[in-house]
Amino acid sequence: MKPDVWPASGSRLAGLLAKLDIRRPEDILLHLPLRYEDETRLTPIREVPPGSTAQIEAEIISCEVTLPRRQLRACLRDKTGAEIIARWIHFYPSLKKQLEPGRWVRLFGEVRGGFFGVEMVHPRLHFVEQGEPLPQTLTPVYPTTAGLGQITLCRLVDFALGTVPLDEFLPAAIQQKLALPGFAEAIRTLHRPPPNTPAQLLEERSHPAWMRMKFEELLVQQLSLRRAYNARREHNAVCLPPRQTLTRALHEHLPFALTAAQRRVIHEIAADMAAQHPMQRLLQGDVGSGKTIVAATAMLQAAENGWQAALMAPTEILAEQHYRKLAAWLNPLGISIAWLSGGRKKREREAALEQLQSGECLIAVGTHALTENPVGLPRLALAVVDEQHRFGVRQRLALREKGISGIRPHMLMMSATPIPRTLAMTHYADLDVSTLDELPPGRTPVHTRLASTARRGEIMDRLKTACLKGQQAYWVCPLIEESEALQLKTALETWETLKTALPELRIGLIHGRLKAAEKTATMEAFAAGELDVLVATTVIEVGVDVPRASLMVIEHAERFGLAQLHQLRGRVGRGTAQSSCILLYEPPLSGNARARLKVIFEHTDGFAIAREDLRIRGPGEFIGARQSGLPLLRYANLEQDAELIESARDTAAQLLASEPQAADGLLTRWLLGREGLLQA
Repeated sequence: MKPDVWPASGSRLAGLLAKLDIRRPEDILLHLPLRYEDETRLTPIREVPPGSTAQIEAEIISCEVTLPRRQLRACLRDKTGAEIIARWIHFYPSLKKQLEPGRWVRLFGEVRGGFFGVEMVHPRLHFVEQGEPLPQTLTPVYPTTAGLGQITLCRLVDFALGTVPLDEFLPAAIQQKLALPGFAEAIRTLHRPPPNTPAQLLEERSHPAWMRMKFEELLVQQLSLRRAYNARREHNAVCLPPRQTLTRALHEHLPFALTAAQRRVIHEIAADMAAQHPMQRLLQGDVGSGKTIVAATAMLQAAENGWQAALMAPTEILAEQHYRKLAAWLNPLGISIAWLSGGRKKREREAALEQLQSGECLIAVGTHALTENPVGLPRLALAVVDEQHRFGVRQRLALREKGISGIRPHMLMMSATPIPRTLAMTHYADLDVSTLDELPPGRTPVHTRLASTARRGEIMDRLKTACLKGQQAYWVCPLIEESEALQLKTALETWETLKTALPELRIGLIHGRLKAAEKTATMEAFAAGELDVLVATTVIEVGVDVPRASLMVIEHAERFGLAQLHQLRGRVGRGTAQSSCILLYEPPLSGNARARLKVIFEHTDGFAIAREDLRIRGPGEFIGARQSGLPLLRYANLEQDAELIESARDTAAQLLASEPQAADGLLTRWLLGREGLLQA
């Protein structure tokens, strides 16, 4: 690589860098080290304790490829006469040519005892002249990809440090208030730490230079998301004032009273829908907190203004459950509901499509079938997306585009996976968030039990006893992500096993491969009490509501995520009977699996579970399908850097209001056109 030319696009090196999202010199400056190694000193071979990492300088005495297990072995001797073996199990032939006897090298790696004496396996290698000066700074180790070495990355960083202007965009007052160094100082410190830099602070990422970069990363995320939020508010939406005709009638005829949390959230949503810019609100609440009635009220607010509303759910079972609930609540008010799913009969589907297209029907409920071309919603003013994280960005956008050209529908996204506060402040900062933090009275607490698969027989006996007393139970089959076919096979085997072992019980089976009519018939039979046990895959994860079901058995619970376990557990405890959830696990458990089961055993509060889930998995996995050009955090830690989040949010508002050029500079430095405004 020439010292004054950045690798051209299309070159092999540029392709490797692109895998790391590095496309220009500015990007590699923000590609910060994973850790640091101390190559500022040499240790004589005799003084290196076994099992420790050190750098030695020695002369190559011999080098050969050994058999039967082919490997490269070099013998080296330092100035004191002590010898060490360096071994490479995987190597290129060119390495043997380079390791010529008489050459001096510096090896960095772990020293351990071997068959032929002390050795290093796959050490980092650097050829030197005898007496060559040692580095004066700690050596950074960068995240990399196959084919891209640390030496190349270091050269690219040196190039960027010498050519890229390290502009300061953060106002001096904010730097002073937060005790942060300047950008140039922070970047140089992290890439080339001075000799007196405390190594521990660098490793822990608590050095002021790290704090500056974490803050700037959080600030850029806040700027990007707030711009997305502001951009949405520039679009037009239908103004839907709360006329209190249909909505008041609904609430007066409900067989239950709304909680204070439901009333508060309904008011927040109603105020948003009365505005002339599109609502973009996330409604979050624990399992059973009553999100559906809140959504129904919002949909009625659209209907009482003469506009259409659509509710999209991720599964046919959940979509049908929503349809039945809404029909029970809204049909007595004279509101008809169109139900669209892939499994509906052609004649029924065509009738529903015609009613929606003509505007005769104001409420639509369905799966992703709502987004397909034949579906016309010419007066769509509100789109409700249940379990929004289960949909891709394109599906949510497709639903939004169903309305009148130039007018965007209000969007209400619902999630039964509560979002921890720090995550809501960062990755969801472009949304308004409403929280149902109160459960309706009368919910029965669910007792959670852990049992190894060795106790399966005991669990089956307990299941039999409960069902013979008139209770109902779910038996959830293990999650097998690699193969839907294998998961189906397991469900069928479990069903056969339970039928054989428990002939006294009526046992049904439901899974994703069944036709819609078969799923509906099975769920109706279970809800009507015609089945004692329902063997199921995770298609019952959300929305299924059978009050007489009081026992849940989840097989191979260690394979499930915390959110799934909590959702599944929420299928019981909906009636008056004491309810239990038994988590069957296969020992031995991995560390992560043990941590997840401990959390679900100890907690019933979905918000507490979500916080632990975020701690265990990190934000990237937690937010799942929401990513749409979303600037994820590489360096800031939502748990450890919570104080920085507050400051970044306040600073973002300040910069956007009074120093937009500084905001532009920060966004260009970190994102350069990849900001990807969150439109869904």
